[in-house]
Amino acid sequence: MGLPLIAVTMGDVNGIGPEILAKALARPEPWMACRPIVVGDWRAFDAARAFAPECPPARPVRDVGAHAEADGVPIFDADRPAPARTPGVLSVDAGRCAVEWVKTAVRWALEKRVAAIVTCPINKEGIHRAGYPYAGHTELIADMTESPDYRMCLFAGGMRLVHITSHMSMLDAIAAVRKDRIATSIRTGHEALVRLGLPRKKIAVAALNPHAAEGGAFGFEEETEIVPAIETCRSEDIDCSGPYPADTVFRRMRDGEFDLVVAMYHDQGHIPAKLVAMDEGVNVTLGIPIIRTSVDHGTAYDIAGTGKAREDSLVAAIELAAQFAAVKGLGSK
Repeated sequence: MGLPLIAVTMGDVNGIGPEILAKALARPEPWMACRPIVVGDWRAFDAARAFAPECPPARPVRDVGAHAEADGVPIFDADRPAPARTPGVLSVDAGRCAVEWVKTAVRWALEKRVAAIVTCPINKEGIHRAGYPYAGHTELIADMTESPDYRMCLFAGGMRLVHITSHMSMLDAIAAVRKDRIATSIRTGHEALVRLGLPRKKIAVAALNPHAAEGGAFGFEEETEIVPAIETCRSEDIDCSGPYPADTVFRRMRDGEFDLVVAMYHDQGHIPAKLVAMDEGVNVTLGIPIIRTSVDHGTAYDIAGTGKAREDSLVAAIELAAQFAAVKGLGSK
């Protein structure tokens, strides 16, 4: 079985997407892990090669099936060529292109024409101004794949985290700390570890309240919601335990005691992960029928067009997508 074919979406062309793509594909690691096809604009990509002259040139292709004829980096624009690139400038047209490129990649994945998709950053305000109601990539992909119970997972260095909620206000996130949602998150994390082929699948569940509530002194969610969810999953032969105080559990995972932590809300998991591995973090969407990974950063308009953006997160995202695809057996036909 050959290397998996992976679609990489360019994201907002006025952000750092084209630059990190060119830098990533100038490195050997992505080519050793997969056969990439970029969904985006070849002109923006070639312009970004000024920051990565070792990167092969763009080769426009007509469809995903034409990737083999491309001598260089195959790029498909989905009949959505980008507007002239103006780094750091919010553009409705750029937002529209970014969304349509993602839609194309998702359709390819659903049709099993590619093994996985990897996404470069989009600008949420840009896509909203373009008329799309989604909070970001994850919500768009969940809608397209009819996946109402998806989860955000963050891989960063030696850390793996599943969040029971993603983009919510703190009030809404705390209200969502319920046993059924927590149990689903534990199961989703376990499934991810299985799909990665890890020999050990030891999951820790973080507490919501300080000191895991200390027997109700600081709250009751641990007793009424988190512990019952853990007990339910343990009865299903999932190796999970907790709740553990959030100020120590992430360090314990980093030291090798656990393989994954279930976090109670977005920042509880993101802060320690980004502190440890800001440039290598990968966002994985679980609970959907396709493989999707992403960089764990935004469009970085403030440095777009300067060549300062680092490609490490994108390289890690491509390698992780290829790892998922290999375990799932979705190599080239």
